[in-house]
Amino acid sequence: MQNPLPAVNTEAKSRQGVIYALLAYGSWGLFPLYWKQFGSVPAAEVICHRLLWSLVFLVILAAAWKQLAPCLRVIRSPRLVGLLFLTAALLSFNWGLFVYGVNTGQVVETSLGYFINPLVNVLLGAVVLRERLTRAQIIAVLLATVGVIYFGWHLWKVPWIALGIASSFGIYGLLRKMVPIDPLPGLLVETAVMAPVALILLGIFAGHGSMHFLDTPKITLLLMGGGIVTAFPLIWFISAAKLLPLSTLGFFQYLAPTLQLLVGVFVFHERFTLRDGIAFAFIWTAIALFMASSRFRARKEPVIEPAA
Repeated sequence: MQNPLPAVNTEAKSRQGVIYALLAYGSWGLFPLYWKQFGSVPAAEVICHRLLWSLVFLVILAAAWKQLAPCLRVIRSPRLVGLLFLTAALLSFNWGLFVYGVNTGQVVETSLGYFINPLVNVLLGAVVLRERLTRAQIIAVLLATVGVIYFGWHLWKVPWIALGIASSFGIYGLLRKMVPIDPLPGLLVETAVMAPVALILLGIFAGHGSMHFLDTPKITLLLMGGGIVTAFPLIWFISAAKLLPLSTLGFFQYLAPTLQLLVGVFVFHERFTLRDGIAFAFIWTAIALFMASSRFRARKEPVIEPAA
């Protein structure tokens, strides 16, 4: 009789992976509640502190996990450092745009950016990596494009926050595929190479008397806590990615923008009209089509079990 213990272990790991995925994407979805607390603090200052305190936390974490050696190997390669500086700049821009959107009452539009991000990834894969798109994926990209155009058309403006968030994170993911380094050391080096820029900007703010770091205990603790709330979801995400198949993990990626949308509408009372609903309906239809196509392709491809 076959020992059922391996199946039990696999099932337990799967449940644990689902918990980590829910923690990661759930945290990202509820992020607007945290960043909204900064009020009038400029997004640039928030991002500088987010970078610096993330670096402190990640160094401690990498030391505890014995991941400092890979970081040192990367630093010895000017090409990799250059690539990671570029990805760090894209990630900082993405963070800054998100915080700006939250603090200017545009959480609904930031959620739109993260909804269309996976479709931007598909488009970048086709254009840059010459990956072939299925007919369903092409239709999904076209539907998403229609949704974004309609969203901007009835507002009489280009939804640049949504487009900026989706494109910057999409290009970030594309470039990170070219860097042969694990997620934690990569993130640590990214924050490290941007730390001097953050320190210079904070020095400029302090010189002009516009820095808010020690204004009140609340603001000071929020700025310091930005590093922890940035790092923990990434740790949970990395843990989930190790325990779950990517096809399963992909289903959770829409939890974050869904929660952001709900927070924007029901907590911050942002406008969400029928026209907004129509625009999002195009996006959600595109997502459903994209996910169904991905699921169908995954079932057709042979499953290769990782070596023990």
